[in-house]
Amino acid sequence: MGVRRRTESLRLRVDPIMCDGYGHCRELAPELVTLDEWGYPILSEQTFVATRKDLIHSAQLAVRGCPRQALWLEQFGPRN
Repeated sequence: MGVRRRTESLRLRVDPIMCDGYGHCRELAPELVTLDEWGYPILSEQTFVATRKDLIHSAQLAVRGCPRQALWLEQFGPRN
């Protein structure tokens, strides 16, 4: 019988009304953000575990670097 570790999940989110399509998020978090033909972010609905420090760092850079403050990290409770 193995030990299960309960980890939280995160997802990068965008408010499409606030976003002006500058594209800074793509530069700061290329692993998480793609842009449409007008420069607006397309974010995956996939979550990533909170132990992925590289993705967390990129996501935090994108959130802080957004000139319109249209991005945030959504946190989900522990998964079994």
